[in-house]
This record gives sequence, structure tokens and C-alpha cells, in this order.
Amino acid sequence: MKRQIVADLHSHSTASDGEYTPTELVLAAHDLGLKALSLTDHDTIAGLDEAVVAGHRVGVTVIPGVEVSLRFRRPFFVGTLHLLLYFAPSRLEDVAFRKAVREVLGQGRGDTLVRARVEAINVEFGPQGRQPLLTQALTSDEIAAYGNNITRRHFALALGERHGLNREQVAALIGNDSPAYIPSGIELELLRPFLAQFPAVRILAHPAAGSFPGESHYKEVLPPLEVVERLMPEFLTLGLDGLEVYYPGHTPEHRALLLEWVKRYGLPLVTGGSDCHDRATRPLGVDGVTQEELNSLLAQMKEL
Repeated sequence: MKRQIVADLHSHSTASDGEYTPTELVLAAHDLGLKALSLTDHDTIAGLDEAVVAGHRVGVTVIPGVEVSLRFRRPFFVGTLHLLLYFAPSRLEDVAFRKAVREVLGQGRGDTLVRARVEAINVEFGPQGRQPLLTQALTSDEIAAYGNNITRRHFALALGERHGLNREQVAALIGNDSPAYIPSGIELELLRPFLAQFPAVRILAHPAAGSFPGESHYKEVLPPLEVVERLMPEFLTLGLDGLEVYYPGHTPEHRALLLEWVKRYGLPLVTGGSDCHDRATRPLGVDGVTQEELNSLLAQMKEL
């Protein structure tokens, strides 16, 4: 039986690397008939005020959220994984919370990381680099032209549109296996005091997307499921509440396996979302949660 999706719990706006403004995203959710939407921009809550106002206007419940980038440097994995945090709307009125988001979560991105990545790419792949693929050096200004809260997607756009690289070449420059790769995000230990001060529902985002067979817009450069499983004990020590099972980049087999993980680890929640970034390649509402799953999340949030 087909699942009846009533809420999309993973989406992005222009406040990070999405195509929709927060208002446009909420209106699109309304047009799809969704009851609820969570805006989970990367490492920022800058779009949430606008989204909440739009939600009140059209009758869509906006669940405040953020997708936290966590950096790992392990012998078996160097890269980034994501944790979805959902918190009470009242947190948006908390000045200390807003400050902590900027100062703690914001460390994983920003100008410093952008400049370091640009320099590493030029050293390795610039015109005078060890493996010259660029005919002109990449600049920080080129990346900044694509958004304020820079992500890997902005690098991919700049390298493709401004430097004429194809998808495989872009992956070679910014993929996890690239000699120029510098992971985004904060160290997991830095998140512990933040969560102790500001409790939130904690969901491991798209655990199996990196194991999607073949090409997928949702696969990006995420690690395979085997790596995620090795890192699960570290996530569990954060007080993990659940897994994002229903995701466009998860095969039916992956979803079944992740549901087994939920039982194995005694996690109370199963969530899902589209990971919407745009209208064409990563659209809104293609995955999400049922009414029962939404109710479970809301109940967990009330306990905070």
C-alpha cells in the first residue's frame, strides 16, 4: 500500500543552497497539499522566521529545523555526515540560541572554509597545479556569487558553469577522494555542549544515500552504508532519536535495512523528506512522513 505523505521534513531554501525562498517553499508545500514542512537549511536558521510567517498565512505547520554538518577524519573515512535537528518554535525567540547557532554550527562553513578549499583546489588543479584541470584559477568571489551560506553545491555550480568542467571532472575536484578535499562541518564533540544547552530532536540524515547504485542527484559524495554503520556508535552517544528512512536516494532494500536499524538501536522515530533544493532535479514532496510518523515527531518535540 502506498504511503500517504502529509509532511516533508527535509528541505532547503535560499538561506543555504536551495532555489526557493522560504516563502516560496512554504507555498509550494501548500500547493502540494502538505500539512507540515520542516525547513532544514545547512547550518543556519536564517530562513525560519520568514517560513513560519508564511506557514501561518497559508495554514502549513512549519517545524523549525537545521541540518548540521559534522566533519569526520577517521582512518576509514574523511568527509561529512549530516544530522537533522528539530526544535520548538519558541527557540526562535531565544537570543542565546540564535547566537549559539551562528557561533557553533556556523564554524563548519563560512569564508574561512571557502578560502581554504579554493586554495587547495588551485594548488592541486589550477593552471600551475600538480594536476592542471582549470585553465584559470578558481576564486572565492566566483563561489560567493552563488550564495551566502556556501556549500559543495555552490562549488559544483561555479566549476561547471564558469570553468566548463563536466560532472566527472567536478567530482574529481571536490569529491571526498580528491587530494584537495577539506570536509565541511564541525567536530561531533563541539555539538555536545550545544545540544545540552538547547535540546532538540536528533535524526541522522539520509544514512544510505551514499550506497545508492548508479548515479543520483541525492547521492552526492556521501559515504557508503558500511561507513555510516561504523560511525553509528558515535551518533548514538549524542542521544540519537531516529533515522531518516524515507528519502529519494534510498532504495526499497535500504529502507528495509534502516527500519531494522531503528529496531536494533531502540530508536523512537522514523522520519523522511525530499531534501528539496530546487524545482527540477530535487523537488519538494517526493518523500516524507505519514500522519502517524509526523505525530510521533511532534510528541517527541513536546517532551523537550
